[in-house]
Amino acid sequence: MATTIQLNKIEKRYEAHIVIPGIDLEIKPGAFTVFVGPSGCGKSTLLRMIAGLESISGGELMIDGVRVNDVAAAKRGIAMVFQSYALYPHMSVYKNLAFGLETAGYKRDEIDRRVRAAAETLQIKDYLPRKPKALSGGQRQRVAIGRSIVRDPKIFLFDEPLSNLDAELRVQMRVEITKLHERLGNTMIYVTHDQVEAMTMADQIVVLRAGQVMQAGSPLELYNAPVDQFVAGFIGSPKMNFVPVQIADATGVLLDGQRIETGQVLEGPVGTPLTMGIRPEHISVSDGTGQAIGEARVELVEHLGVSTVLHARLAVGAETLIVVLPGQQPCRSGDVVSLRTDPGLCHLFAADGRALRN
Repeated sequence: MATTIQLNKIEKRYEAHIVIPGIDLEIKPGAFTVFVGPSGCGKSTLLRMIAGLESISGGELMIDGVRVNDVAAAKRGIAMVFQSYALYPHMSVYKNLAFGLETAGYKRDEIDRRVRAAAETLQIKDYLPRKPKALSGGQRQRVAIGRSIVRDPKIFLFDEPLSNLDAELRVQMRVEITKLHERLGNTMIYVTHDQVEAMTMADQIVVLRAGQVMQAGSPLELYNAPVDQFVAGFIGSPKMNFVPVQIADATGVLLDGQRIETGQVLEGPVGTPLTMGIRPEHISVSDGTGQAIGEARVELVEHLGVSTVLHARLAVGAETLIVVLPGQQPCRSGDVVSLRTDPGLCHLFAADGRALRN
């Protein structure tokens, strides 16, 4: 049975400096949970506290209902994969996989069984006689993951394991780690600053900011219903467009003097400043459907084949919007286009950043 992790008011302090002010979080059995956020938000510190590599200043860490605050890292049933491969350069891949089991006193037959099973799972059995220097970056990362698999842990922790790989290998390893989770079914926690990794891999995303959980939920929950402007801007690529608007009436706002229907009831006096968020993929150009945003002059066009990305400045005002159009569009810099959107897909945020919803 997969493992449950419960964080109850978890804190981390370095003398008077508070890094994590008190986090409540439940990680369900067998879930693939991704901690995501900007540099310095506390995601790696939180992971290291779960692993037992950092002390816990306050609160309780529960693994399968047992408090483990003072349990040694080696006894928590956890295996960790780091950003650096940390392989022994003088040992073969086989010895790298076997070394931890040898020092733990496992018998030779059991070591061989586990090493070969892990190599089969990760498709590195042909590399077992090689030294790390004869492997590519992706192959070395598989070996690092294999070193964790042979221990048969209850929990896998990944601390930005793909940061050292090139873009193509990152995509490949992302898929392989996701498939590995499906095969093994273990509880996994994965730290990254890359929200694309989070969206494509996670069952649950935990967005952190300044040591606090801003929102936790499935990728589509965070994409469709962010709780505030920070989460809305962090989840999604390209990031959400934000434009200043004012309340026009009970259901509409003004953007550069043009009324836009919001599809929801607004509270507050006319003229109250808000922020409207519109995802680039939810903006269309002159197709006659949806709500008009206004005319914009195209400043830059990025032709990606599968899509066309426009950087367009609204004709009235100074706001630049990013627009993602499907397929190959005949747009050029200097063109003036009419932008439209579906009001039901727009987001409104109050002055303090919180999302407004009915």
